[in-house]
Amino acid sequence: MIPSDATFAGTFPFAPRFTEAPGFRMHYVDEGPRDGEVVLCLHGEPTWGYLFRHLISTLSRTYRVVVPDHMGFGKSETPAGRSYWLQDHVANLEAFVLALDLTGITLVMHDFGGPVGMGFAARHPDRIRRIVSANGPTPFGQPDLFDRLVANAAVSPWFQWIARAAADGTLEPVLGNLGFNILSTLKLNGFENNAIITDTWIDAYGAPFATQADCLGALGWARGFANDAHRFETPTPAADRTIRDKPALAIWGEADRTLHAGHFLPLFSAIFPSGHIERLAGVGHYCFEDAPDAISELISDFLRRT
Repeated sequence: MIPSDATFAGTFPFAPRFTEAPGFRMHYVDEGPRDGEVVLCLHGEPTWGYLFRHLISTLSRTYRVVVPDHMGFGKSETPAGRSYWLQDHVANLEAFVLALDLTGITLVMHDFGGPVGMGFAARHPDRIRRIVSANGPTPFGQPDLFDRLVANAAVSPWFQWIARAAADGTLEPVLGNLGFNILSTLKLNGFENNAIITDTWIDAYGAPFATQADCLGALGWARGFANDAHRFETPTPAADRTIRDKPALAIWGEADRTLHAGHFLPLFSAIFPSGHIERLAGVGHYCFEDAPDAISELISDFLRRT
């Protein structure tokens, strides 16, 4: 776990906040006017709120930007006695949002933040105002979800590695030392802007995984796919109808090697047939690192228009 006051040479200058509502010490950023519309940003694997640092600075001038670190990631605690499946993260997010009583939420979701956010939306559709998916799947009870996951895994280096590593026993040794191989893991998933790689940047992403005990979150997410332990939330018909009416935006870096647009953008369009899609050439999986200014502008414009 990162020290609460770590700013990584001033690149993450936001005041740390904590809640025990999910049953562990959960860190979050809460910037912007208290009475502003809520923008809730959800990261994935193996990142944390640092991924949204540029977006926080841009949007918090007008909006209340809330960015939690999932259990086992960032500045949040990594409890030893917990499981780290998708359904656990959904339950944690639910406890967090209800504790802060967030409403009128614009969800901004990246990577596995997509299934976590959509899982929460299935449970509390009336708290959601808009949906933004940025290289993040939007599973919401679509009948072809499993087939799309399997097809994507067959062409994704990350998911292919998970399957091999789980079979040959190297999953835990590798991800249990994630703090030392964070750069290779991030590159495997895919980002294109190599100019951003500095010692500070590597430290920011590697620091949450300093010891094997700190790596349970990253390991749990990968192991959940290998063991088929993740459970996707199925919305009720009423929740499905409510969410389909929300304004929605998908932003997809087309150089993503982990989550391929051809497999996952149809999931978005199936729920949001009127939703807008922005495809960014030359932008990889970690789109918030590859094109932070462009993505901040796309999301700002979407918020203004809707």
